[in-house]
Amino acid sequence: MARLAIKIQRYFRRRPVRFFTFIIIYLMAGSLMFLHSGFVGDSAITGQASYPSDGTVSGPLGGSVGTGRLQQFAFLPFARGYREAVEKESPPLPRRYGPPWLKPVSQDSADKLRSVEHVRSWSRALKGKVSRDQEENRAKYIGCYFDNTKQRALRGTAFFDYRKMTVFRCQDNCAERGYQYAGLEFGAECYCGHKIQARNTSDSECSMECKGEKSNMCGGPNRLSVYHLELTRESTRRYGSAVFRGCFKRPENISLALPAGNVLLNMSVDKCVDFCTEKEYTLAVLAGATCRCGFPTMHFTLHEPEDEQLCAQKCAGEEYENCGNDHYLIVYQTQVQDNRCMDRRFLPARSKRLVALASFPGAGNTWGRHLMELTTGYYTGSYYFDGSLYNKGFKGERDHWKSGRSVCIKTHESGKKEIESFDAAILLIRNPYKALMAEFNRKYGGHVGFASEAHWRGKEWPEFVKNYAPWWASHTLDWLKYGRKVLVVHYEDLKRDLFNQLKKMVSVLGLDVSDDRLLCVESQKDGNFKRSGLRKLEYDPYTPEMRKMIDAFIKTVDTALKLRNLTGVPEDYAPR
Repeated sequence: MARLAIKIQRYFRRRPVRFFTFIIIYLMAGSLMFLHSGFVGDSAITGQASYPSDGTVSGPLGGSVGTGRLQQFAFLPFARGYREAVEKESPPLPRRYGPPWLKPVSQDSADKLRSVEHVRSWSRALKGKVSRDQEENRAKYIGCYFDNTKQRALRGTAFFDYRKMTVFRCQDNCAERGYQYAGLEFGAECYCGHKIQARNTSDSECSMECKGEKSNMCGGPNRLSVYHLELTRESTRRYGSAVFRGCFKRPENISLALPAGNVLLNMSVDKCVDFCTEKEYTLAVLAGATCRCGFPTMHFTLHEPEDEQLCAQKCAGEEYENCGNDHYLIVYQTQVQDNRCMDRRFLPARSKRLVALASFPGAGNTWGRHLMELTTGYYTGSYYFDGSLYNKGFKGERDHWKSGRSVCIKTHESGKKEIESFDAAILLIRNPYKALMAEFNRKYGGHVGFASEAHWRGKEWPEFVKNYAPWWASHTLDWLKYGRKVLVVHYEDLKRDLFNQLKKMVSVLGLDVSDDRLLCVESQKDGNFKRSGLRKLEYDPYTPEMRKMIDAFIKTVDTALKLRNLTGVPEDYAPR
């Protein structure tokens, strides 16, 4: 043994041999560790959270947090506190999922794979359809249909999700709104309607997999996979979501204003709404025993509502409902979508003129973008990138903000350099008390969600108000100081007088828009990012100290607006 030990010692004294031996040992140890970590990661992978495909981490303004983003606020007196808050609140990056072939296969998954293998000879368009019908038991697949962007096969509500669309989600949304049919197109688009206005085609043409589930087909290019919502047939006759628009004076030329009409026995609101929905009209108008249908036009704008007592004539078929009379009409808005303003595209020629849609966060910028896209027919862009907005149909979100393909650019920036990059601006201002709460809800609950009770009552809310309230004032003051051709629009005025405010906003863009298109926008004004007004805090989150600070900022902004011969802030911002 002693001689063997001496031989080994002499062997390792040779430097080249010793060096290569250590290299081999090192590589073997590394390989063993790699294999071990792979097995551990594989077994734990089902408990991990998914990571966004774009690799970004949302910051306070909806974009990715980075040092360049923080440097843009260096001019603000509270920049240091804001920087610390951003760095403190940025969540750690979750681990990515491993490749799908490393995931363990459950017994259910194995059964599904064997089933798919068994029916491999079927058309891909039918894959998963039968099992889905049996599992959900709420809809029946009826075929693949042609579709056209100008004349939709299903002309009701539409919504898009380019990341998580599923067959059930589309069915559920259409059923919730009382529609009889749900159609999926291009893997990510969902259309609802009461009637299919196109002919069918081969199922093989609806061969695009759904973005949110690879086991089902969601139509194809200009092709709809259509489902009949059998179990919701009764609910579609109630039209509980038909919107009451008010009492209006009979237009002078009623045949021109409301082209379709009929006398209905035992008239009721449901009967008239059903009749006009079947005719694919947006408005259901009751005039005693007569039901008339149409769209909002300059012949019948719905801008001058009358006292509802003038329409207080009971319906023949329902004593608790009013059906109007020959001189004053009761108007309901049906679930039929007004397609006169739904087409959108990029600018046909790249524009060298950059127009900002600027606002403080929480002041309604996303809603403003929705309105501008419907009004102009062109996509809006963004200074940032928000994947959730892109997935909901804001296709200009992925373009660089200087691409020139968008009609205007969303921005929350307020630095001199950033402001002077734009040739003109629409400055959207909102009551800071409302804007701060809206942005706090977005920050901790998402675009249409809500912050939790713990966030409101914890340290997050006071710190948020301390950092963001001064920014509300400095944002407006900087745009007034450095902006070129700035149109000030108050969020409250936009809600109250949408038609005329949109006309002013479009004038900044240098575009001509028809009045009928603006009336169409009024009937589609809410969009997909409207936070429900039903959920409200049961207490006032603002302390007296917070109100004192915010009221001082309101007075500063009000004075600055008036010094430029502009209308001051609305009176409900704070007591004068």
